Amino acid sequence: MNEKQAIPGKPRGRIPLAREGWPFLIPCAALVAAAAAAAWSVAAALLGVLLLFMLNFFRDPERATPKEPGLFVSPADGKVVRAEATDEGVFVDIFMNVFDVHVNRAPMAGRISHMQYTPGRFVNAAAGHAGEVNERNRIEMETDDGRNVAFTQIAGLVARRIVSYVAVGEHVRAGQRIGMIRFGSRVNCELPPEFRLAVAVGDRVRAGESVLARRETGREGENGGGKR
Repeated sequence: MNEKQAIPGKPRGRIPLAREGWPFLIPCAALVAAAAAAAWSVAAALLGVLLLFMLNFFRDPERATPKEPGLFVSPADGKVVRAEATDEGVFVDIFMNVFDVHVNRAPMAGRISHMQYTPGRFVNAAAGHAGEVNERNRIEMETDDGRNVAFTQIAGLVARRIVSYVAVGEHVRAGQRIGMIRFGSRVNCELPPEFRLAVAVGDRVRAGESVLARRETGREGENGGGKR
């Protein structure tokens, strides 16, 4: 893990903003106040719009995570750009635009078994090959029911820093905050083949709430596609 890129930390409890936003929000708010005090109305208006954008980007709302066993919930807010089931497994990719919540959450309860940060480029995260060439952080988990799942945080054209809240060996609960990517990005998910897709391409999903796939008891090795 490259510590210059992935910074351990914990989001604040009651304030619905990610702590990573404060270094941007406080100076911008000060500039808005200074411009307003100097009667620079145009500058104050433009800075005010920028401040509103950043407040929206760094919001960190509470989420109600479903408790049903065997659910793989979305680790990110955004639009599903890939939902595919193959003999090798189930794959769901989520594109996060700059207006989505960018705090990522654990998709299932389990132990973080491996993390690998890879430096890279910053091509548009909507591109299919972004997961192969962009800066990224792959997180592998051994779930409480003994499955191995993985998801990869991928920086995008504007997002250039991946922040991690967890470490290898740590146990996380489903829906727990595990990190964020600043300013537009993508998260790719990899599941074993006994999961069945619960989303389709084009669906909008919410981190910690939307179910991406379900593990079907007694039907391991089978999988299917489409929205249920």
